[in-house]
Amino acid sequence: MTPFKIEVPQEVLNDLSVRLKQTRWTDEPENAGWNYGTNPGYLRELVDYWQNKYDWRTQETYLNQFPQFKTEIDGINVHFIYVKGKSEHAKPLILTHGWPDSFYRFHKVIPVLTDPGNNGGNADETFDLVIPSIPGFGFSDKVPQSSDQTARLWAKLMTEVLGYQTFYAAGGDIGSTITKSLANQYPLQVSAIHLTDVGYPNGREDWSAMSAPEQEFGRFIQQWFFAEGAFNLIQTTKPQTLGYSLNDSPVGLASWIIEKFHGWSGKPENLDNHYTKDELITNIMIYWITQTINTSIRTYAEEARVAWSAGLKSEIKVEVPTGVSLFPGEASFPIEWVNRKVNVQRFNVIEKGSHFAALNVPDLFAKELSDFFYSKF
Repeated sequence: MTPFKIEVPQEVLNDLSVRLKQTRWTDEPENAGWNYGTNPGYLRELVDYWQNKYDWRTQETYLNQFPQFKTEIDGINVHFIYVKGKSEHAKPLILTHGWPDSFYRFHKVIPVLTDPGNNGGNADETFDLVIPSIPGFGFSDKVPQSSDQTARLWAKLMTEVLGYQTFYAAGGDIGSTITKSLANQYPLQVSAIHLTDVGYPNGREDWSAMSAPEQEFGRFIQQWFFAEGAFNLIQTTKPQTLGYSLNDSPVGLASWIIEKFHGWSGKPENLDNHYTKDELITNIMIYWITQTINTSIRTYAEEARVAWSAGLKSEIKVEVPTGVSLFPGEASFPIEWVNRKVNVQRFNVIEKGSHFAALNVPDLFAKELSDFFYSKF
């Protein structure tokens, strides 16, 4: 383990400033809203804020208050935040982000989960938090990995590097897939897991053998994929084609990412009601300053190749005890589907939040984790 501090060279920020000023804006449909993708009015507003009010150095200082490290595992340098819980009986917990977010997804829950007494919670229900950047994302090496490969890195990080014999794991989006793989590959080390989704149909399902709620869910996903899934097809099959433009244009990068934050937050009329502009831009900045947008989207291709090589083999059900929290903004999967995917011990439907629940409703997200891991185990 080597201590790590974020220190972005000034020339990187100067170059970004020039690129933002020299943006060549495209034409815009009249009254487009979010109906054609990213809302042109909102994007211009965000970019203006980025140019004239946003301060990366303030965000950099904030992020550097968290203890960060790098360690080499199987030839890959992994970046992670590591914050010990205030209780001597704190439970080790690894949190895994997804796309298009980053380790920054969890920054608001760090104080809540490591020292809940400050928020009126049970001071004994604390966690030793490990929050890594997935390879290909953020400050980890730019080496895209499948979920199974990343899970093997996480197991070594928790046991060989940090010395825990057993631990807990949680994640959402790609983080859910990695967390499930971690549980399946290392059931003796992973005591329990928590997920905000359990996986989605992949074309191998026999819907005739499923319940009516599952069939309804399957129809919804099929419609969603036609309406919203173009990004997935591109990133699964032709990520390099897309990567050049996103790595070169900060406004293009922002557009690609912001559209997902809007769509996966219930498509609100005003995105500012869910996230501050500083939060949205800081997440974008992590991709920009590390130049990892290309490797992050190539992760989809790596995952797809594993799935294609598996042919028609069924996904392995997770037998490790699992808690599932369904937040608004996610596809509304039924309990029958959850039972098919994991050994669910707690399933809770939340009335508030989004796909990025830890960033959007951190107190609710932290409570879901604490209630599950401390009430059951």
